[in-house]
Amino acid sequence: MFSKNKKPQQTNQHQPRAVPSIISADLKIIGDLSSSGEIQIDGEVSGDIRSKVLLVGEGASIKGEIRAETVRVHGHVNGQIKATFVNLAKTAHVVGDILHENLSIQEGAFLEGHITHMSDQQVRDAAVEAGRGDNKPAEDRVNLVVKPNQPAQAAQAAAKPQEAQPIQGKSASAPATPAKAVSGS
Repeated sequence: MFSKNKKPQQTNQHQPRAVPSIISADLKIIGDLSSSGEIQIDGEVSGDIRSKVLLVGEGASIKGEIRAETVRVHGHVNGQIKATFVNLAKTAHVVGDILHENLSIQEGAFLEGHITHMSDQQVRDAAVEAGRGDNKPAEDRVNLVVKPNQPAQAAQAAAKPQEAQPIQGKSASAPATPAKAVSGS
């Protein structure tokens, strides 16, 4: 039990995972946040956020630009998101553009804005170039709203360009007959 030949305890060479910084539901912050670790927001933030990982809780509200490696949104975000990994949960409500490398959107999430796929390096470069205008043509942009009662196939079809479909029972090359107006009296 008590010996002189004790071996020293091995120290863990990996840094222990740091506890995330938490903005609780009863806290409102006006100003920018910056962290080299993880931030969990359950309250209200009016300002830009920079972090490695950002978790936006269901009751959270953010008004400002977000730059992070990973962003998980369960609450409200009003502003641009620039991140390598972006996950919008079914309770997410995002109004703003998303620049990402990997994006996942659960059924029921609300998104109003432009989605731009970028390589990891482009996301980092874009994060540095704050305030520059978007010079991409409008046809490269997608507006997407996924509703809970909308089938997944309809959401996928909405994101693809529409192709001409032949009318059932008629050949694709046959001219369409004009519809007749019906008046009710």
